[in-house]
Amino acid sequence: MTTDTLLPVFSALADETRWSILQALGEADASASALAGRVPVSRQAIAKHLSVLQEVGLVEPIRVGREVRFRVIGAELSATAARLDAIGREWDRRLAAIKGIAEGL
Repeated sequence: MTTDTLLPVFSALADETRWSILQALGEADASASALAGRVPVSRQAIAKHLSVLQEVGLVEPIRVGREVRFRVIGAELSATAARLDAIGREWDRRLAAIKGIAEGL
Protein backbone atom coordinates (compact mmCIF):
# COMPACT_ATOMS: atom_id res chain seq x y z
CA MET A 1 0.00 0.00 0.00
CA THR A 2 1.55 3.28 -1.12
CA THR A 3 1.01 6.83 0.08
CA ASP A 4 -1.15 7.38 -3.02
CA THR A 5 -3.55 4.69 -1.81
CA LEU A 6 -3.33 5.63 1.88
CA LEU A 7 -4.37 9.26 1.51
CA PRO A 8 -7.86 8.55 0.10
CA VAL A 9 -8.42 5.91 2.81
CA PHE A 10 -7.38 8.35 5.55
CA SER A 11 -9.56 11.04 4.02
CA ALA A 12 -12.54 8.68 4.02
CA LEU A 13 -11.88 7.61 7.60
CA ALA A 14 -11.46 11.21 8.79
CA ASP A 15 -15.18 11.86 8.44
CA GLU A 16 -17.03 11.11 11.69
CA THR A 17 -20.14 9.81 9.93
CA ARG A 18 -18.15 7.46 7.70
CA TRP A 19 -16.27 6.24 10.76
CA SER A 20 -19.61 5.54 12.49
CA ILE A 21 -20.86 3.68 9.43
CA LEU A 22 -17.70 1.60 9.27
CA GLN A 23 -18.00 0.74 12.97
CA ALA A 24 -21.64 -0.29 12.49
CA LEU A 25 -20.69 -2.47 9.53
CA GLY A 26 -17.96 -4.02 11.64
CA GLU A 27 -20.69 -5.44 13.83
CA ALA A 28 -22.86 -6.74 10.97
CA ASP A 29 -23.52 -6.27 7.28
CA ALA A 30 -26.31 -3.75 6.74
CA SER A 31 -28.29 -1.90 4.09
CA ALA A 32 -28.24 1.87 3.75
CA SER A 33 -31.75 1.96 5.24
CA ALA A 34 -30.69 -0.09 8.25
CA LEU A 35 -27.66 2.13 8.76
CA ALA A 36 -29.87 5.24 8.60
CA GLY A 37 -31.66 3.88 11.64
CA ARG A 38 -28.36 3.65 13.55
CA VAL A 39 -26.48 6.72 12.33
CA PRO A 40 -28.17 10.13 12.76
CA VAL A 41 -28.18 11.16 9.08
CA SER A 42 -30.59 10.61 6.20
CA ARG A 43 -30.61 7.48 4.08
CA GLN A 44 -29.43 9.57 1.11
CA ALA A 45 -26.44 10.82 3.13
CA ILE A 46 -25.68 7.25 4.19
CA ALA A 47 -25.69 6.21 0.52
CA LYS A 48 -23.21 8.97 -0.34
CA HIS A 49 -20.93 8.00 2.55
CA LEU A 50 -21.11 4.33 1.53
CA SER A 51 -20.13 5.35 -1.98
CA VAL A 52 -16.99 7.07 -0.65
CA LEU A 53 -16.11 4.06 1.51
CA GLN A 54 -16.68 1.74 -1.46
CA GLU A 55 -14.57 3.95 -3.74
CA VAL A 56 -11.54 3.62 -1.45
CA GLY A 57 -12.05 -0.12 -1.05
CA LEU A 58 -13.21 -0.26 2.57
CA VAL A 59 -16.70 -1.65 1.96
CA GLU A 60 -18.42 -3.66 -0.74
CA PRO A 61 -22.07 -4.17 -1.64
CA ILE A 62 -23.57 -7.65 -1.45
CA ARG A 63 -27.01 -8.57 -2.74
CA VAL A 64 -29.23 -10.48 -0.33
CA GLY A 65 -32.49 -11.14 -2.14
CA ARG A 66 -33.83 -7.72 -3.15
CA GLU A 67 -31.74 -5.90 -0.58
CA VAL A 68 -28.24 -4.52 -1.08
CA ARG A 69 -26.20 -4.76 2.08
CA PHE A 70 -22.72 -3.49 2.65
CA ARG A 71 -19.86 -5.22 4.39
CA VAL A 72 -16.41 -4.18 5.49
CA ILE A 73 -13.47 -5.41 3.45
CA GLY A 74 -11.20 -6.60 6.22
CA ALA A 75 -8.17 -7.10 3.96
CA GLU A 76 -8.09 -3.40 3.07
CA LEU A 77 -8.33 -2.37 6.71
CA SER A 78 -5.58 -4.85 7.60
CA ALA A 79 -3.36 -3.49 4.82
CA THR A 80 -3.93 0.05 6.09
CA ALA A 81 -3.09 -1.01 9.65
CA ALA A 82 0.05 -2.80 8.43
CA ARG A 83 1.20 0.30 6.56
CA LEU A 84 0.63 2.46 9.65
CA ASP A 85 2.58 -0.05 11.72
CA ALA A 86 5.47 0.12 9.25
CA ILE A 87 5.44 3.92 9.42
CA GLY A 88 5.48 3.72 13.23
CA ARG A 89 8.43 1.31 13.21
CA GLU A 90 10.36 3.63 10.88
CA TRP A 91 9.75 6.58 13.21
CA ASP A 92 10.83 4.49 16.20
CA ARG A 93 14.04 3.61 14.34
CA ARG A 94 14.72 7.25 13.50
CA LEU A 95 14.02 8.44 17.03
CA ALA A 96 16.32 5.76 18.46
CA ALA A 97 19.08 6.97 16.10
CA ILE A 98 18.54 10.57 17.21
CA LYS A 99 18.61 9.48 20.86
CA GLY A 100 21.89 7.62 20.25
CA ILE A 101 23.43 10.70 18.67
CA ALA A 102 22.19 12.98 21.47
CA GLU A 103 23.47 10.65 24.20
CA GLY A 104 26.83 10.42 22.48
CA LEU A 105 27.39 14.19 22.63
